Amino acid sequence: MRRTLHGRRSVRMAAGLLAAGLALTACGSSSSKGGSPGGSSGGSSNNVPGADALDKATGVVNLTFWHSMKDTNQKAVTALVDAFNAKNQGKIHVTDTYQGTYDDAIAKYKTAVTSHSTPSIMQVYDVGTRFMVDSKQAIPVADLAAKDNFSLGDLQPNIVNYYTVGGKLQSMPFNSSMPLLYINVEAFKKAGLDPANAPKTLEELADAAKKLTVKDANGTTTLYGFGAADYGWFVEQLTAESGAPYCDNDNGRSARATKLNLTSGAPLTYTKWWSDLVKGGYAANTGRPTADAQAAFKSGKVAMSLESTGVLGGYVDAGKKSASPFTVATAPFPKVSAADSGGPVIGGASLWIDRAGHSDAEVRAAWEFAKFASSPAQQAAWHQATGYFPVSTAALQDPTDVAYRQAHPQFQTAIDELTATKPTTATAGCLLGVMPQARADLEQAMLNVATTGATADSALADASSKISKLISDYNSAVGG
Repeated sequence: MRRTLHGRRSVRMAAGLLAAGLALTACGSSSSKGGSPGGSSGGSSNNVPGADALDKATGVVNLTFWHSMKDTNQKAVTALVDAFNAKNQGKIHVTDTYQGTYDDAIAKYKTAVTSHSTPSIMQVYDVGTRFMVDSKQAIPVADLAAKDNFSLGDLQPNIVNYYTVGGKLQSMPFNSSMPLLYINVEAFKKAGLDPANAPKTLEELADAAKKLTVKDANGTTTLYGFGAADYGWFVEQLTAESGAPYCDNDNGRSARATKLNLTSGAPLTYTKWWSDLVKGGYAANTGRPTADAQAAFKSGKVAMSLESTGVLGGYVDAGKKSASPFTVATAPFPKVSAADSGGPVIGGASLWIDRAGHSDAEVRAAWEFAKFASSPAQQAAWHQATGYFPVSTAALQDPTDVAYRQAHPQFQTAIDELTATKPTTATAGCLLGVMPQARADLEQAMLNVATTGATADSALADASSKISKLISDYNSAVGG
C-alpha cells in the first residue's frame, strides 16, 4: 500500500541520519570494483559498462534487490523476481529483500554506503530522489540506455519528468501512483448523492461531507463524511494542481531548494479547510498514521477518503469483506478551485542501480532487471496485482490490462488523471533532500491547527521557518 510505503516511522531519525552522512557520501563514494561515478547529476557516463560485461562474467551474476513492498505488493514483487530469474537461469539471479518502510530502507542504505555494502539495485521512494543524486552512488539509467542505444520512449512522460535531474533520467520508474478520491458508493446513494458525480473541489468535498455524516440518536457519529490522514503529500498535490511550485528555485530543479512555499496558496487553504471539517465533526481525525486513515475507510467509518492508487486493490477487497459490504468508487483528486489547470504529482518509487562498489557485470545485470521490471508485460501484471499504474505506455494496450480495467473501472481513474496532466515544473514535484522531515513538520503544524487554538497562519509560518533550517543544514552538508 502506498501510504505504508511512505510511512512516517523513524522519519526524524532517518532525516537526521541522511543529512549527517551526506558530507561523506557526497564527497566520496564506496571503494569500487567497477569504478565510482561522480558529478552533480548523480553519476558519470565515463564509466558505463557495455553489454559484453555480462558475457565476460564467470558463473551466475548475483544481484541484491532491496525493496519496501509488503503484503499483497510483496507477493507481486516475488512474482516479478521469479519470472526474471526463470528467464535468466544460469546467468543472473536476483535475491529480493524487504527492508521495511521507505524511510527505514533509505536509513539502512545510508549505513550501507558507509560500510561499502550497498545493494545492487534498490527501490527508493519519490522523495528520496534528491538524496540519491547527492549520494553519488548510482549510475543514471539514461547513461546505460545511451550506451545501448536503448529507447526510453515507452515510459510515461510525467513519470520521466519527476525522475529527471540534471537533464538525465536518474532511475528506472517502477511503482507509480496518482492521488485519488475514494468513495463509498452505498453511503453516497443513501445520502442522496450521485457517486458518478463526485466532488471536484475542496468546497464541493466539504458540502458532500456534511451531507454524508451520520449521527445516532445519542448524537454519536456513526459515519463521518470525510476522513484522510494528516499527510503532507496531499498538500503537495493541491499545490501542483494550482500550478504553483511547492519549493523555490523551480521546485529545486534549476538550483537547490532553500525553502517551501507553505504560508499561502494551497497549503494555507487546505490546512484551514481540514481543520474546519475536523472541528465541525464532519471529518474523522485519525492523525498522521496513514494506516489508521486507511482502516477507517476500509471499515466503513468514513464515506470519502484521499489516498493513492497503491491502496486500490486492498480497498476494493476490504469493501467486499466489510461487516456491511460496500462498493468502492474512485474519482480524480479534488482541486482547491475549479479554475486550477494544473495536475497532481506522481508518487511511488523507482529503481536505482548502484555503481560504486559493484562490478561491471553486476551493473549490467541490474540494468537487465530494471528493463525487465519496466517492460509492458510485467507492468501490466504489476498494475493488475497492485493498483499502481503502469510506467509503460504500451502496458495499457496489453489485452489482459484492457480487460482488467473494463472489469474494474476503478483502476481507470488514475490512468485518465495521469494522461490529462501536462508535464510542467509544478507537476515535476519538489526535489528536497529532507522531504520526509519537511512533511513531518508540516503535518504536525496541521494537526496543531485542527486540535488546538493555533491559527493556520502562525502554525505554517513556524513550520516553514523550522523546515528552512533543515534545508540549510542539508545543503551545507552536500556543499550546495
